[in-house]
Amino acid sequence: MKKMHTLILVWIAMGLILASCGGAESGRKLVWADEFDKDGAPDSTRWGYDMGDGCPNVCGWGNNEAQYYTSNSKNVRIENGMLVIEAHHDSLGTKAYTSTRMVSKGKGDWLYGRIEVKARVPKGRGTWPAIWMLSTDWSYGGWPESGEIDIMEHVGHDPGVIHGTLHSQKYNHIKQTQKEGKITIPDSQDAFHVYAVDWKEDKVDFYVDEQLYHTVTRVPGDDFNGWPFDKRFHLILNVAVGGNWGGQQGIDESIWPQRMEVDYVRVYQ
Repeated sequence: MKKMHTLILVWIAMGLILASCGGAESGRKLVWADEFDKDGAPDSTRWGYDMGDGCPNVCGWGNNEAQYYTSNSKNVRIENGMLVIEAHHDSLGTKAYTSTRMVSKGKGDWLYGRIEVKARVPKGRGTWPAIWMLSTDWSYGGWPESGEIDIMEHVGHDPGVIHGTLHSQKYNHIKQTQKEGKITIPDSQDAFHVYAVDWKEDKVDFYVDEQLYHTVTRVPGDDFNGWPFDKRFHLILNVAVGGNWGGQQGIDESIWPQRMEVDYVRVYQ
């Protein structure tokens, strides 16, 4: 009987642990994932690419960034069960660096859910990795009208500080009204961590390794100008170089190549 009681307690404890995990929330199912378990090019049924330097519309991708995005295996590949996005100091076009910006647009688009990405960020001044989301349909207009969800941003000149942010027409970094939170993860450049958002109708929670560090709740009375997060969004994974934020303290030309590694992407609804 004592052994049976012990087993029951173990089962209860396991249930509580699972219930505390965002992906295992009651009634929530895994609806989209990439485990990056096959070496070579990323799965083309899940990922596309934004290419070039952003010209002619928003050169430098709107942030005066120093990289030219490619889909070349030098810049993006799966190896040893990890997605690698690697920036190199090698000129292409008018840019001194190359890197990759992967997008799930048209292949993974969601309205609400929990998005989890397990990743390790690059090191060094001038690196600017991001795990983020943009509107798929741009129903409310161009940026920032249709919104932006930054699951994780890190700039190399401020090592270990992880940012999670919402942008909209009313609240954005140009106006310095963005809805931003941050947390210090000292080993984020050396170890893998799970970066996640739990996106609901009127609230977005930001997590690192199940630790809630930032919540943005819809302001009563705000229309789409303040809360455009009621439309489909897609996921973006990229490593930028320099730019208005990533290059605030210049670019260390001696550190390249630098890579962001991703163990998995999982989306629950």
